[in-house]
Amino acid sequence: MILRRTQESGIFMRLGILLTVLAAVCGSVDPCHSAEDGPLVSIQFENDFFGGGTDRHFSHGSRIEVLTGNIDWIADTADKLPRFKTRRPQTDPEKELKARVSFSIGQNIYTPEDTYTSELVREDRPYAGWLYFGVGLVANQEGSRYDKLYLEVGTVGPHSFAEDVQTYWHSLFGLHVPEGWDNQLENEPGAALYYEQARRFPRPFLFGLGMDMIPHFGGSVGNVLTHGAVGLTLRIGEDLGKDFGPPRIRPSMPGGTFYSPGGGFKWYIFTGVEGRAVLYNIFLDGNTFSDSHSVDKRPFVGDVQAGLVLQWNRFRFSYTQILRTKEFEGQGDPDIFGSLSLSYHF
Repeated sequence: MILRRTQESGIFMRLGILLTVLAAVCGSVDPCHSAEDGPLVSIQFENDFFGGGTDRHFSHGSRIEVLTGNIDWIADTADKLPRFKTRRPQTDPEKELKARVSFSIGQNIYTPEDTYTSELVREDRPYAGWLYFGVGLVANQEGSRYDKLYLEVGTVGPHSFAEDVQTYWHSLFGLHVPEGWDNQLENEPGAALYYEQARRFPRPFLFGLGMDMIPHFGGSVGNVLTHGAVGLTLRIGEDLGKDFGPPRIRPSMPGGTFYSPGGGFKWYIFTGVEGRAVLYNIFLDGNTFSDSHSVDKRPFVGDVQAGLVLQWNRFRFSYTQILRTKEFEGQGDPDIFGSLSLSYHF
């Protein structure tokens, strides 16, 4: 078992190195015109230990994302896509559409509320894991609009290594090890194609601070998640720049990995809401191609979040507190969990 965990850790390390190399290679396709054109790396963790102090439902998520520098031919391609189509200025290159490629790897872990029994808890959500690789097209136009077309492919079930990862970390910190993983969803390849669009409307605020409103919409199709979403984010702080809020692990509000580097110390606080209409969620509906444990999901789910972003030159740190409404019939309480991210802009 120790050897297996060591091998898994090695796999994740090699994948992380690969993503970093890809960022460096792709970022070098187009020479940097400014400090903003370099690649970015972001590490994200989400856990219900933060704020909620629980160990249930969406128990943990981790993700590493690499965003390449601006690539002209990617921008030209993005400008021809129906949803990405914009009016590209001819006189000010700084206001042109900037497009990047995103690469990521991640893992989500889901458990029922009662983790002290090895028996199947039929009235609660299934044990499940999701291990995935993502690639996407990200386009920004001078901080006024953000578009993202993103594909995640991976596996659900024992091959996601969710049981191994949770067992290892719980044992390491002396926490209770969930006992019902024998009832998790079966192995199944999964995919979800996401589209997100957000627009930024800046406004002046008191004491020299800035404020903006960021409405967004989006959705996904696939055997992992099929849904539609709409929401709004409000930010207040110093030099809000061209980012659209901190990154999050899906399903979530569409924060962006991109931000403007430099400028010393900057900060902002934010809050937001999102409503989702969920047609299919494999982590509640169960396996698509085989019989498995499932629960009756609720068709409408909402998130309310608030947080803080701190930036110092090329580093950015964020913390987000999320409240998610009940996702399935019989769920006792809404879920509360936190999200941490650390990013570096090369």
